[in-house]
Amino acid sequence: MKLIRFGAEGAEKPGVITTSGKKIDVSAFGDDYNEQFFGGDGIERLSAWLKENEASCPEISEDVRLGAPLTRPSKIVCVGLNYAKHAEEAGMKVPTEPVLFFKSTTAMCGPNDEVIIPKNSEKTDWEVELAIVIGKKASYVELEDAEDHIAGYVLHNDISERAFQIEKEGQWCKGKGCDTFAPVGPFIATKDEIKDPNNLELWLEVNGERLQHSSTNDFIFNVQEVVSYISQYMTLLPGDIISTGTPFGVGLGFNPPKYLKPGDVMELGIEGLGTSKQVCKGYSKK
Repeated sequence: MKLIRFGAEGAEKPGVITTSGKKIDVSAFGDDYNEQFFGGDGIERLSAWLKENEASCPEISEDVRLGAPLTRPSKIVCVGLNYAKHAEEAGMKVPTEPVLFFKSTTAMCGPNDEVIIPKNSEKTDWEVELAIVIGKKASYVELEDAEDHIAGYVLHNDISERAFQIEKEGQWCKGKGCDTFAPVGPFIATKDEIKDPNNLELWLEVNGERLQHSSTNDFIFNVQEVVSYISQYMTLLPGDIISTGTPFGVGLGFNPPKYLKPGDVMELGIEGLGTSKQVCKGYSKK
């Protein structure tokens, strides 16, 4: 199943992309895609409901905005330097265990929304990433049980301001949590749709130039390992997002570095998870 949310920002409704590719409104099901949905067998209940009600669900017009395909989660946990070539281009050693940081949940936006280059930013960068959506509360999960705690997978662009992240003192979160720095979607693919999350092609282009192109088979720590590992240090709640890191080809890694400017267009995709597109806009006081 492919889960979407659609409509104006702040007023999104739940929907589904059917097997025929049609987008339908499932508001009548009664649940949004939140912690209660994912933790309360929502995917199974929605699937059963659709068998009886799909034909009566309104179709969603192609020109309607897609929002992030789940409501704001309790946390977005990110894995840094999870591809060896990316660690090399960043000038950092390959980690011996996952590097973790948080991304602000207020950074989350729709897959095709504008990305705002922050005030005083000169080094805003891109990162195509596979993200995991947690489906069952996870605490001290054994590796062999990790998949039981996954609801599905989603495309994520981990936008990063490198000066804020690296050149200022303190933790990486300052360069990761700015508004619009987490475009998510277009849809969540439930885990039955993705045969092997550890072997997916992923790519990103800026202004039509392909700058990232790799596969999740280059993970240092795979999907199951990061779910199990993170759960040793914090409880993961249904609907939480784990972003699994980016491959080589980020702006920081070029000589000289390349960074985003107003008007730049990012397009990205992951095999089985669709594509997204964001236009960059300079900060302006509201």
